[in-house]
Amino acid sequence: MQAEPITREVDLLVFGGGVAGMSAALTGTLKGLKVLLCEKSTQVGGTASTSAGTLWIPENSQNIRAGFKADSKIAANRYLEKLIDDPQNGKVVRDTFLEKGPAIIDWFEKNSELKFLPCGDYPDYLDEDGAAVSGRAIIPQPFDGRLLSKNFCRVRPPIPEYMIFSGMMVGKSDIPYLVNRFKSVANFIYSSRLFFRYLTDRITYSRGTRLMLGNALVARLYYSLIANKTEIAFETRLDELIFKDGRVIGAQAVSGNQTFRLLASKGVVIATGGFGHNKAMRKAFMSVNVPDSMAVPENQGEGISAAQKIGALICSKKHGSGAFWTPVSKTGSTQWASLYPHLALDRAKPGLIAVNTQGHRFVNEAVSYHHFALAMLASNTNQMLPTWLICDASFIYKYGLGAIHPGTRDLRPYVNKNWLVVAQSLEELAQSIKVPAASLVASVVRNNEFSLTGIDLDFFKGTTNLNRYNGDPANLPNPCIGSIAKKPFCAMPIWPAELATSTGLEADQNGRVLNKDQEPIDGLYVCGNDMSSIMRGTYPGPGTTLGPAVVFGHLAALHASYSS
Repeated sequence: MQAEPITREVDLLVFGGGVAGMSAALTGTLKGLKVLLCEKSTQVGGTASTSAGTLWIPENSQNIRAGFKADSKIAANRYLEKLIDDPQNGKVVRDTFLEKGPAIIDWFEKNSELKFLPCGDYPDYLDEDGAAVSGRAIIPQPFDGRLLSKNFCRVRPPIPEYMIFSGMMVGKSDIPYLVNRFKSVANFIYSSRLFFRYLTDRITYSRGTRLMLGNALVARLYYSLIANKTEIAFETRLDELIFKDGRVIGAQAVSGNQTFRLLASKGVVIATGGFGHNKAMRKAFMSVNVPDSMAVPENQGEGISAAQKIGALICSKKHGSGAFWTPVSKTGSTQWASLYPHLALDRAKPGLIAVNTQGHRFVNEAVSYHHFALAMLASNTNQMLPTWLICDASFIYKYGLGAIHPGTRDLRPYVNKNWLVVAQSLEELAQSIKVPAASLVASVVRNNEFSLTGIDLDFFKGTTNLNRYNGDPANLPNPCIGSIAKKPFCAMPIWPAELATSTGLEADQNGRVLNKDQEPIDGLYVCGNDMSSIMRGTYPGPGTTLGPAVVFGHLAALHASYSS
């Protein structure tokens, strides 16, 4: 039997403990508001905790101070206008993001433990007018999880395949040292220090406390909330909004068998992570039938649903496929995420091609994960069938493949787990993966011809800034094209999955939710994946979702703090 509702009063009520929600809660707290952050699960971080943690912030001061080529908001705006056809409200919101984003990041750095590093030479994902080859991406500084003490367990861990030794996080810059640990004294010392730090951590903690990537971003926000005494209610979900006289005055929330009537004098912020695991919303708001999602299981769309019930606006047709995509392989992990995203570590390396179910190559393998997955969807009319990454065993030893680490010689465990198919000839491989042998052989032969000249006549792999950035600069004449010639030959099945949803609640430049007349709903704000993406389903560069999440989390709470 459910107990009688308990009424509480706060200034700002935030639903969702991901990056967007924590950014809003932290801003509200630092602006002097009494904030209550409600998180549905037992941990903060949401999907961002499993991500690379990159933010796309054109003209940020972190890259400028580091001496990288000065960026231009004007150029970034030109780039986005090239990609996005939305001249009305969406343009105003994007202009606000470009104009205010850098200063908001600096504000967080000054007032909290949210600290960032420049990514430097990290190019935008499309070579269009206004695109940048460096300077727009930032990442969180690594964080010492020991500072959280007993609260460390509240930080959602990354997917298991992102860790080594069952709990040790590593960054991209660590990989060369670890793979080549026995090739120099410096590499051995560096790797040894990481390993012994990890061993020390495991005496007290369930995993390593040297946090990187999205885990560092989440932990830094969470640490800042704790330091500023922001109240967080775990295992508390949004039930419905309280709408009175044309204004949202609070919300009803549920925790276990207890219902709470939470009144918020300044407003309610919805940041529940999107609708990644809501089947009805996926069907309604996505143009493709893809069942797999990288979102955490708690992302069920309750924030969007609650706002819809009081007349909030959703414009799904403006968002193309409705989501942001990545190719994934299926690892069968015992954790919630049995999907490994093939983001940047393997597809662009020389000696790998992708073929569809007909054995034909169909894409420049080195394009961004989003654009690669869109090509998968276009190539395979039955989206439930896998696409195949084709290489030889020497490629896996040198570069790794998916969750199989570089330096791996024995592939049998991965064959036994059904991660990988291995054969002594291309014809045998084709038979095993059920694609036409003649087509597969022809695709590999043509790739090998391209490797001699360095020119991909079919898909122009290696010709863009992003291609070359993720390729192997030591491989000549093209960092992204190499032969597939030494048996055994390997094939890994991959599928499309959504990283984040693009369709969401329409909002103005202050994060205020709009109604169906495109007027702000007083007292209701949105940020993160619940908010209609300012990118409208396009993917301009690294950090496309997290950059706006932090910026509009801040702007929503800032506007609420000034409201009467």
